[in-house]
Formats: sequence, C-alpha cells, structure tokens
Amino acid sequence: MTHTDNIPFLDLVTPHLELEDLLVAAFRSALRSAGFIGGSVVEDFERAFAGFCGTDCCVGVGSGTDALRLALMAAGIGEGETVITVPNTFIATTEAITQAGCQPEFVDVSEHTYNMDPQRLRKHLETQCIRDRRTGRLLSRRTHSPIAAIIPVHLYGQMADMDSILQIAEQYTLIVIEDACQAHGAEYFSRKENRWRKAGSMGRVGAFSFYPGKNLGACGEAGAVTTNDPELARQLRMLRDHGQAQKYYHDLEGYNARLDAIQAAMLRIKLEHLGDWNAKRCEAAHRYAELFSPARDVLVLPYEPSWAKAVYHLYVIRVADRDRVRTQLGAADIGSGIHYPIPLHLQKPYRRLGYKTGDFPVTERVASQILSLPMYPTLRLDEQCRVVAEVMASVARPVAQPETESSFPAEHAAAD
Repeated sequence: MTHTDNIPFLDLVTPHLELEDLLVAAFRSALRSAGFIGGSVVEDFERAFAGFCGTDCCVGVGSGTDALRLALMAAGIGEGETVITVPNTFIATTEAITQAGCQPEFVDVSEHTYNMDPQRLRKHLETQCIRDRRTGRLLSRRTHSPIAAIIPVHLYGQMADMDSILQIAEQYTLIVIEDACQAHGAEYFSRKENRWRKAGSMGRVGAFSFYPGKNLGACGEAGAVTTNDPELARQLRMLRDHGQAQKYYHDLEGYNARLDAIQAAMLRIKLEHLGDWNAKRCEAAHRYAELFSPARDVLVLPYEPSWAKAVYHLYVIRVADRDRVRTQLGAADIGSGIHYPIPLHLQKPYRRLGYKTGDFPVTERVASQILSLPMYPTLRLDEQCRVVAEVMASVARPVAQPETESSFPAEHAAAD
C-alpha cells in the first residue's frame, strides 16, 4: 500500500466478498423457494441470535427503530408516559419513544464511558420527579406524566453500567429496555450475579439494529428484539405482523415490521463470523491505544472499565480541535466520522421539550470533541499507523487557546 491509498472509515466490501458464495447461495435458495417473508429461515436466525445473546427469545423485525418502538409497546409503555434516556445517541432512540406515544426525558452521560450515568439518573429521579399521591407512580416535573421506563444506550459497542441502572429501576418500579443497536456481543460483568452477561439480556427487552455498518449488519435494513419473557415475545410477533396471531385474525392493530427472510438468511451466515469479527475489532482498538500512547496528554482515548468487554462498533477519541484533525485526515484520504455532532436535546424536533444549551454539560462538551476513526475487522496495522500519524501531526501543531478552562476532565480514566 502506498501513502496515497484511501483508508475508508468503514469497509463493507471485504466481508461480503469473502462470504459471497454463501450469501449468493442463500439468495438463490430464496428465489427458488419464493420464501421471502417469515418461515423457517427467519425462525432459524431468531433461535441462533437468542442463543448468541443468552436470551430465551428473539423476534426479528424490520429495523433497529422498529425494535425499539415495538419493544416499548409490547412492554405496555405508551400514550401519556415518559421514558428516560440520554441525549448522546442517534435520534432513532427518541423517535421510537415518541412513535410509541411517549415523551422522552434526558439524563446526562458519564464523562468516561459516554453512556448513561447512574448517579445522574438517580439524582434526576430524586429531584426532578414526584410521587403521585393517588397512584403512587413517579411523575416527571417536566412532562407531568408518569415515568414508565429507562432506555440506557450501549453506545459505540460498550455496555452501560447495568447493575446500577437495574437497581435504580427496581427501586422506582421502572422497566429497563436496552438500546443495544451498537453492541452486538458486548458483555457486562454483573456484580450482582457474579457472571458476564451479553448486551440485550439484562433488561426486560433488548433492541438491536442490523443496519449494514453494524458489527452484525444485514444487506439492507433489519433489526431484532431479545427477551426472556415468552409472553412479551408473543406480543412482539403480533405487533410486527399487523397484530395477527394467525393469518387474517387480528388481536390488535400492529405494524408491517417483519424481518425479511432473505435478510435473516444473510444474518444467519454472518452470525457465525461475528465472534471473530468482534475479536479483530478489539485487537485493532488495542493497537490504536498503543500507537496513541505518546499523545495521551492531548487526546482522550476510549475508556473500557473492568466490568465491560466492548466490541468497538466505533473507535471514538476526543480532541480539542476536532474539526482541524478531521480536515487533515480527509486531506490524507482517511475516512472519519462524528457520532454525534449535535445532542438530541438541541435538535430541532425536540425544541418543544424546552431544553437549552447547558442542560447536559457532559454530552455537550463531548459532542464538540469526539471523532470516530476507521474501525473494522480487516483494518491493518500499517493503516492504523497512518491514521495515528496524521492525528498526532495535527494535534502537534500549535492552536490558539481559548480564554476558558480546558474542557477535558482532570483525569482521563475513572475508577472502576
């Protein structure tokens, strides 16, 4: 490879070329059987993915947004209720909340993991909510509606602190729905259970996206919901298929949110490789950490606590002059991304919620500094050396310092 070769932000071509014969054979089988919707192919993937996640049930759906929305509805959360989540996530999280008839409410994230901060969650419930004297339910002072659920987001491939969140949820009788759309195979060591648990197996339900760029990506749109509750799984199967338990017999109004059989077949083939792909992502993340070690005074690298096994859907650093670094990477034909540049509480669709700049200082600070670097299983050491060299060359150039305190935390690593 020469220095002029492009390093993409994400390589979706190589794994498909490596699996091309198997994927084409699966597509050919669907053509010859005309089995495009439902059937044994979908059921086979659902069983396999449930096994991978360590859950009893999996229900395939049309997208990650479908997974989140239908998970809320199947759990009985809906019109006139409030769901707490974080502002540092993709808008699909809050779209699902509002499309289920609920209001989103935000709590800030941890400075180190960028996931929901349990201490801030507890403080929010203690200070921003009151008990309804008539029903005993917790009411939001902001929305004046009952708090029904919490959606922690396992961002960038690392799980949130689930023991703490689940304990708080139990104390306040709230349902926990895991947004695991970026965390296929990520693990969390439950101190309460003294064992490792997979993403999507700890809350009442877990929601996954199989958008093509995910660690387990379809060749189009797809998603799934995992749960250990067979009745909730039954509700999900009806909701995804126009509310019918059997053809033309409708128990409720549902949606057209089924997982296509062709996508299920593709996902079933790829699932066999997910463990290896995740391991290679982790190896690449460790190489990045070593290569960046001389620059830890000017960069914040991903923090992985002892209770987490991340799968590095994204490799996200923080740098003060993020835009200049990204420009230099682009000039060197190196792809990058920003996940996410504008926090949800400041996005136009949520102005009606009344949030303002400064309400979530950690999220807002992080949003101005985060930069996603190339990350995929086939990323090579020589490519990473080029990425790191360009980043370090950019941060080594002097920049005008603002007359304010540094926005970096005093310590880049937190105690476990």
